[in-house]
Amino acid sequence: MQRSERHRVIIRAVDSGARSIADLVTLTGQSPVTIRRDLTELAEQGALRRIRGGAAPVVQRGTQYPFGLRQTSDAPAKQALAAAAAARVRPGDSVLIDNGTTALAVADLLAGLGITAMALSLHAAAALARVPGNQVIVPGGTVGPDDLSFTGAGVAEAVEAMRFDVAFIGACAADPASGLTVADWNDARVKRAALASARSTVLVATADKFSRTAAHRFGRLADLDVVLTTPHASPVVLEDLRAEGVEVQLVEQED
Repeated sequence: MQRSERHRVIIRAVDSGARSIADLVTLTGQSPVTIRRDLTELAEQGALRRIRGGAAPVVQRGTQYPFGLRQTSDAPAKQALAAAAAARVRPGDSVLIDNGTTALAVADLLAGLGITAMALSLHAAAALARVPGNQVIVPGGTVGPDDLSFTGAGVAEAVEAMRFDVAFIGACAADPASGLTVADWNDARVKRAALASARSTVLVATADKFSRTAAHRFGRLADLDVVLTTPHASPVVLEDLRAEGVEVQLVEQED
């Protein structure tokens, strides 16, 4: 089991309740020394809490896992989704790139295309500007730890002051009953502004996002124009999206 996958297994196990080192040894097939090292690293990232003899949950409802861990999760699917998203952009377009790991994959493919792009994280800004050609704008304000996203009221105001041909939006969850939700209140405010400022809003999300919910709602599924996701997304959710007039594109990842 690779380290990144092992970390995901440990986090998911601890999310449901405290686990002993022995439990995690049995679950992963790794040695106690390896598990202790993993727990120390994950505790430093804020993904769990170390307790005597094991670990306990620290992630609350809707809270994101560490950026590096999310970036390696479902990487082939995210790359395929990013390629489908980038294919919708033409030179000269005005584009908003949300924070998050899937949005970062989109930004990387748009480098040098000749667009005007507002990046909602330093990660995305660096990817968009790594070769000449794009005009890259950042909204300013406070930069969040770990994911390097821009947060605060000023960010929403900067988004509202622009008009985008397309906005690539991420979400912690997209559920027909709860709508589009994220873990952070400020992030929800910024995404709400993005929905209002774009001619076309595109949710780029792996299938697991359609079976979750988070704390802060920023819109309805009907507020989207396009959803790019993977074929194993819930058929019920996909049917609901199409019933709301949302274009759904199912993207196959390369083997």
